Amino acid sequence: MIDIGINFTDKAFREDIDECIDAAKQSGVSHMIVTGTTIKGSQQAEALAQSYPQSLLATAGVHPHHAKDWTLEDYATLRALAQSDKVVAIGEAGLDFNRDFSPRPQQEAVFQFQIHLAIEMQLPLFLHERDAHKRQLMILKEYQQQLPNTVIHCFTGDKTALFNYLDIGCYIGVTGWVCDERRGSELQQLVKEIPKDRIMIETDGPYLLPRNLKPKPKSRRNEPKYLHHIASTIAQLRKEPVEAFIQQTSSNTKQFFSIA
Repeated sequence: MIDIGINFTDKAFREDIDECIDAAKQSGVSHMIVTGTTIKGSQQAEALAQSYPQSLLATAGVHPHHAKDWTLEDYATLRALAQSDKVVAIGEAGLDFNRDFSPRPQQEAVFQFQIHLAIEMQLPLFLHERDAHKRQLMILKEYQQQLPNTVIHCFTGDKTALFNYLDIGCYIGVTGWVCDERRGSELQQLVKEIPKDRIMIETDGPYLLPRNLKPKPKSRRNEPKYLHHIASTIAQLRKEPVEAFIQQTSSNTKQFFSIA
């Protein structure tokens, strides 16, 4: 299995990242992609990937929450970072109109900077989107002919959003949100609609600990060792054998991110 989104630079993993990586390997996770959400965080993600070359890869980007902090030098910094053999995608980029931690015009500008960088470097785009589906889709469509591989990470949207993203060639990342009987009921239906060659799996740890884990962990921290549980839940919803589903998503992920 490959976890396409893990926030290992988060302070929740500061004390025991070695143990987390070992536990992930023992549970069948071969690779984990560390998400970059700020300039500093992307540098830390790349450095972590260098420190654990057999297990970790990284993305490099600026999350819409942090778009307000963007400077003119950041494009060049990300561009240099993207040349590392450990950086496999640009992002986490996109729009978040749910919380508006950054002004929307600034979010859009920083998003487009990162789209241009992904096109220039021919690296996949690792995207965030919350309550901004129409505008994000409009921007992506402007670049549709030039875009490299694109994934909507941690998809939690509705059916219209899903099919619109699929129509422009996006892949869909599914997290433990699907394991939540309260918030995840719509996603539980929609995972059946995702083509088998366009779905990938992720934990987005330390967030989104699967609610249906049994026995319930003492810690609320989500981590890659729970990826098999997420995969099993999705496979059951899709009425597919778990191992076949895992093999398919791993194949999708290796192709998408050019992982040998």
